[in-house]
Amino acid sequence: MTKQLACACEDVSLDEVRRAFALGHRDLESVKRYTGFGTGPCQGKSCLALVVRELLRLGATPAEIVPFTARAPVQPVALGELATLDPAALPLDDGIPVEPPATDVPSAHPQAPLPAHADVVIVGGGIMGLALAAELAARGRTDVLVLEGAYLNAGASGRNGGGVRAQWSTPTMIRLARRSLELCDRFAVEMGVNVWFRRGGYLFLAPTKEQVARIERNAALHRREGLRTRVIGPAEALEVVPELDASRFLAASHNPDDGVVFPWPFLWGYAGKAEALGARVRTFTRVTGFETAGRRVAAVVTDRGRVACDTVVVAAGAWSKQVAALAGVALPNRPTRHEILVTEPLKPWLDPLVSVLGNGLYFSQSQRGELVGGMGDPAEPEGVVQGSTLRFLARFARAATAAVPALAGVKVLRQWAGCYDVTPDNNPVLGPAGLDNFHQLSGFVGHGFMMAPAVAELYADWLTGRGKDEIFDRFGVERFARGAVSREDFIIG
Repeated sequence: MTKQLACACEDVSLDEVRRAFALGHRDLESVKRYTGFGTGPCQGKSCLALVVRELLRLGATPAEIVPFTARAPVQPVALGELATLDPAALPLDDGIPVEPPATDVPSAHPQAPLPAHADVVIVGGGIMGLALAAELAARGRTDVLVLEGAYLNAGASGRNGGGVRAQWSTPTMIRLARRSLELCDRFAVEMGVNVWFRRGGYLFLAPTKEQVARIERNAALHRREGLRTRVIGPAEALEVVPELDASRFLAASHNPDDGVVFPWPFLWGYAGKAEALGARVRTFTRVTGFETAGRRVAAVVTDRGRVACDTVVVAAGAWSKQVAALAGVALPNRPTRHEILVTEPLKPWLDPLVSVLGNGLYFSQSQRGELVGGMGDPAEPEGVVQGSTLRFLARFARAATAAVPALAGVKVLRQWAGCYDVTPDNNPVLGPAGLDNFHQLSGFVGHGFMMAPAVAELYADWLTGRGKDEIFDRFGVERFARGAVSREDFIIG
């Protein structure tokens, strides 16, 4: 039988498009993520029309086949060429592209109606919300409803680099991350979803004496916590990544047990488990308000109807602040854009995720050979913005080619952006806030994806009466009013 190609760049067949549709990936953005079509050098120019016709034939609605937004750059461009640009001369603006608004039309996305009541309503279908739903259902609390305003993987959970590391600077974060790594090890077997998890390690490069002292302090803590972190010199770091420019750093911190996971199937795995156990997940459903009675939320109001509930958990990432405000609750969270890119595939050469302390650069190599990397911008203002900028490409290219000069000839295929959910102390906001049954699961800055498996277990234990971990006392929102905060200082990106 002849294979009918839909996307020649990514070798995606029409059968794969049909399989995605049959599995519930009806809208074009979700089909793109499930199959990979349109993510190659042509950015969908040669395959989009064919896939649209096939989805319409299968029964997709007009809103579901609104074309996805092509990602800059328009054509592949070398990092070395981008590095010649002056970031200071480039604007820090909203960037392009803008997400198509038609994907927010719920009536055009066929799905089951909302229930009149749910025991637990989780606002946000990212990794935190879906992991919590799966863990609650696994403990027998199956009357759970997850509400996602767009498609699954639309937010930060589908826009990150997939890193999972235990190299943190506090025992609490180390404990949570180490548990998440353990769960990642078993995820494919337990969920039946390949998430391409690999323990290639993390290598943090320290360019200054102050940063060397910082990683040495952390390494001492890591040893006490049972991690295999070592502080190594430039010569030994070159044994791990020979392509590094050794003149650019004084020492490095290396833990071979840290890893990287592919974000999209990780999210789908939790969603599938939650639904298989009885929880309900509803996409393209925006929360527009809350009904309260005394000090409790009585119902969640959406653009598809009202759901009475006993408990609400806000796990909306960068949108958590505005969702909480609908109930009159003020969170100190501050969303900021963080951009990321992917290059053309290369032969395997990079085992660990590499990060340069000070400038926030990080990059790793996917199992398909692409480099995936990002870099924060201190000038980025507050706001939920997911557009792409030339300024980011220039800043990333300069930093990446300085760390690894051989990257100058490597071409960038596409870029995108997600949002960090930042708090004043870089630690999460957990537990009830403002109302007795209005729980918060937000504020993880750029590490919510890696903490979600462990935190969801603990949160599900608490909500089902199996014990309350100390993190829910330590990271309550009231700590900011008390002034009892301790800043986490090992955020990257």
